[in-house]
Amino acid sequence: VSRLAEALGLPGHRPAAVDSARNKHQTRAALKAAGLPTPKNFLLQSMDQIPEAARQVGFPAVLKPVSGAASLGVKKVLCEKDMASTYQEIVTELSSLVLSSGALIQGPADGSGIKASNNCDMTVLMEQFLDGVEVDVDVVMSEGQHRYACVSDNGPTLEPYFNETWAVCPSLLPKDRQVALRELAVASVKACGFTSGVFHVECKFTSNGPHLIEVNARMGGGQVYECNLQTWGVCLVEETLIASLGIPARPMVPKTPLTACAYCYVNAMKSGTVVDVSGLEALRLRPGVVWAKPLTKVGAKAVGPQDGLPTWLCDLFVAQPTAKAALQFLQALEAEEPVKVDTDLK
Repeated sequence: VSRLAEALGLPGHRPAAVDSARNKHQTRAALKAAGLPTPKNFLLQSMDQIPEAARQVGFPAVLKPVSGAASLGVKKVLCEKDMASTYQEIVTELSSLVLSSGALIQGPADGSGIKASNNCDMTVLMEQFLDGVEVDVDVVMSEGQHRYACVSDNGPTLEPYFNETWAVCPSLLPKDRQVALRELAVASVKACGFTSGVFHVECKFTSNGPHLIEVNARMGGGQVYECNLQTWGVCLVEETLIASLGIPARPMVPKTPLTACAYCYVNAMKSGTVVDVSGLEALRLRPGVVWAKPLTKVGAKAVGPQDGLPTWLCDLFVAQPTAKAALQFLQALEAEEPVKVDTDLK
């Protein structure tokens, strides 16, 4: 899209900036050049480079594709002896990915879809593991300055695959940490070369301060649109359209949140077969439940973290007067297990 916009003389991101954000190794180089915190990393081109990568990065570490999304091909590694098998597992997984509507997904059994490796760089990046609390920062940029930056807290990811769990907005972190994370997110967007648009920036507040995970040069997926709209009244679709037309963005942001939102993808904790999704119907009737959507169906196989990348069973979204109340309500609903998995049927 950026290359088409440039060729046609239309407003849009510079292709070099998009390339910098889409390639995690290039993102790290851009941050380092800008004097921003950068974890140790190594671009793995082959198995032969594993000893050198281990020496330079150390452990624990994370292996991930330089281009990717939704935690596909991402895995934590604790020691060098596990590196070869983990690397091979990721390479095999990446080779099965296809592009569908612009998104990376696991290739369907019928072999349809566009092979991802023909269009995306599937090289693996080894990176220093970042401890601490993960957040999302949704940013609106216009004329080289940020006009909106909202911090949402993320729950601990399901290791070793880093599958997403829950999120809550507004953030429950201390104000000074929120400020530091917002500043890093905006500085990272600028370091990649962007001046306008909507961005979904993933960060962590570690024991060594704020660190970037990645810059997504687009509106966040999943529940992000609804979360920003309900909590702050900011429509990220409108802001994307405004930026695409080259119109200066000035979103109207209230001084205090309109409500608090929490949401989650419920992960299968053990492998088995889905036997009941009717619990979601009852959840939809509860006050404060915005939606409760199935992401699977009766008879489908579910994968737990012991056997691979966990299956998302359902999508829950709630709104409450405070962030703390929203998160507690969400976790109580999740504990009810609205989607049942029979672990004896595999």
